[in-house]
Formats: sequence, structure tokens, C-alpha cells
Amino acid sequence: QVQLVESGGGLVQPGGSLRLSCVASGFIFRNSMMKWYRQAPGKERELVASISNGGSIRNYADSVKGRFTVSRDNAVNTMFLQMNSLKREDTAVYYCNRPRIGGTDDWGQGTQVTVSS
Repeated sequence: QVQLVESGGGLVQPGGSLRLSCVASGFIFRNSMMKWYRQAPGKERELVASISNGGSIRNYADSVKGRFTVSRDNAVNTMFLQMNSLKREDTAVYYCNRPRIGGTDDWGQGTQVTVSS
């Protein structure tokens, strides 16, 4: 059974930083591309960042380039999202995603990030 468990969200002031984690189980993590999505209130879920199975290829939404960094540690089946220079518009629930070609993607339960003074 695939499980994706996010943690690390919270309340932070504008300009602050947070590090999100996604611990995966139930599949061979090192073989899978992984992604971070987010969904703000009243908005559609959007792709934030993706990372290849080995970690060498990383892509970001334009809105977070230069501020967010995605990484992974395949030895402990964990993906990370380092978020710096946070803005109010980064407020959202952040989700860990494992894409599946020809099948239904796997999702975590999400972790809330609130950027507010």
C-alpha cells in the first residue's frame, strides 16, 4: 500500500522559511519521479516542483523559482521542499505526489503552509 506523509508546514512570517518533508512507503522510491503540488483556497491545485528519480533533474513553477528547492534522499525514502523568502501568496496546502503513467497518481494528505504577519 502506497503511503505519502507530508510534514513541516506551519505559520511563518513573510520572508521566512520552511522545510517540508514527504516520507514515502509502499513502492520503490528510488525508481520514481516525485512532485510537490499546492492548492490555495478557491484555486485549482498547481504543480510547484518536480524531481527525477535520481535527483539530477529538477523543475519549478515560475512563481517559486529562485526561492524553493526540491531535493530527495533515496536512502530514507524522503523528498523535501525548502521554501525561502516566503510570500503571502505561497499560502496553501502542499501535497506530495507520485505520478503514475497509465494509472492514478498517489497523493499525501497535505500540510498547511500559512504565510502571514
